[in-house]
This record gives sequence, C-alpha cells and structure tokens, in this order.
Amino acid sequence: MVKRTTYARVSRSIVSRNIELGGVSVATSRTVPEEVPIAFTFGGTTHAVMMATPADIEDFAIGFSLSERIISSKSDIISMDIVDVGEGIDVQMMLRDDLQTGFAAKRRAMAGPVGCGLCGIESIEDVMRELPSQDNVGFKLSYAQVLNAVTQLDSKQQMKAEMGAVHAAGFMGANGQVKLVREDVGRHNALDKLIGGLASDNNDLSQGAIVMTSRVSVDLIQKVVIAGTSILIALSTPTALAIRTAEAAGLTLIALARKDSFEIYTRPERVLSDDVNMEKNSDVA
Repeated sequence: MVKRTTYARVSRSIVSRNIELGGVSVATSRTVPEEVPIAFTFGGTTHAVMMATPADIEDFAIGFSLSERIISSKSDIISMDIVDVGEGIDVQMMLRDDLQTGFAAKRRAMAGPVGCGLCGIESIEDVMRELPSQDNVGFKLSYAQVLNAVTQLDSKQQMKAEMGAVHAAGFMGANGQVKLVREDVGRHNALDKLIGGLASDNNDLSQGAIVMTSRVSVDLIQKVVIAGTSILIALSTPTALAIRTAEAAGLTLIALARKDSFEIYTRPERVLSDDVNMEKNSDVA
C-alpha cells in the first residue's frame, strides 16, 4: 500500500477553565481530547464520516474497512492519502479494481457521531449481519488472565491518564500480555483502530482476546467476530441483543470486568477456572 499524509492535527488541546470549590473560583487549564470529522473515501466516493480523535488514522481506516467488510485484508487497499481538508480529515483510499467495482455498486452513505456504530443502515435486515462462527476456535484464557487484562488495559491508556474522556480497546495475546492498545473519544472508533493496528502487524486475532472499556452493544460484537476474535472482555454491561448475537456467533462474552471479578454471559468454556470459585464474585458489579 502506498501511503501519503498531508495533515498535521494534534489529538489533544489545552483549554482554560475555572474550578469552583467551596465558594472559591480558581482559573486554571486542562488538557482535553480533540474531536474532528474523519471521512473515509473509496475511489473518490465518500462512504462514511465519523467523529473521532485524530490519532492512529491509518489504523482507523484499515480497521473500519475490515469491520465493514469492504476489504478482507490490508493488502486490498492499493493506496491511502490522509488529507487535511480544513474542517476535518479525508482518508482517500483506492482498492483493488474488483473490490472498487463491487463497492461502487453497493455503497451506503453513513454519517456517524461517536456514539453510533450502525448509523446509515438502510434497512432493518442490514442491522443483523451474517457473522462467521467462532464455535471451533479453541483459544482459552485463565481466570487470572481475564483479571489481568483489565489491569493491563488501564495501565496502557496514555490518553486517559493524561486527560480522561476516551475509550480504549486492547488485544491480549496467547502469552497473557496486552500487546496493543488504541484510544479514541468513540468506543467503536477505538475498536476499529485496534483492529487496523493488529492487521498492519499481521497478527492472528483468533489467538487472543479483545478487552474494552465500554458497554457492549451489538455492533461491537459484530466487529469483534468479523475480526476473527473469539473472546471479548468489557468493563461495562452488554445489551440483551449483544448477548444473543454473541451466543449465536460462538463468541465468549465477558462483561463487568473488574480487577477482582467478572461476569461471563456466553460460552464460558473458554475461561479456565484456576481452581477459583467464581460464584463468590458473580454478583459483584
């Protein structure tokens, strides 16, 4: 892939603020994350505009393209130009000729705020995409590794430590180490950036688990399964539809993960007990 970058955006800014405490006002400053429109354009046609943190943009474009099944591998993108267009950033991609032709025939327009992972879907049927089954994926984690995933993700969130206000997605490999983390103001964006970053390094996503800071909606389940990962660990609660979708796809869904407890909603056989009685923690949120 040929890549050209002609933008120079910062992912954070220092802003003025007043702290009001006990009747005393103190003028000071704070670092906050930036948020800009990022457009994904294929062969001159804009497919999506997402509000996102302007960092790891190449990863974002690759991960989004994989999650949307526009491409099946990074090599399907022939070229990528990341261009500052004033009000935002335009990621201009050219695909293999056969993919570009197919994309043009079934393009859907989508404008997505950070809280939306399925904006622009044109029919109810399109929401529930057919997913590859994870039933036969034999990867497993121990109880201790699940707990450690939460601790590691927190320790690797550089933007959160500096300013908060961002979500994170990380990948824990077979050795129990979280090897890559991506952050963004949008949880879907953080996951797409992670998927893109892993694809750039040719990682086998079936041999690991994804851990996220956010609640779990159905679109996050879809992205994880399409990426080929069989275990998702989340810090917040899943929706009922997300649970049903995970079960149907053979995904192990772990949620409300803390440093000393977690809840397993689907396919618990992939979590080894470490001879620890998990029932004592089952009601801890």
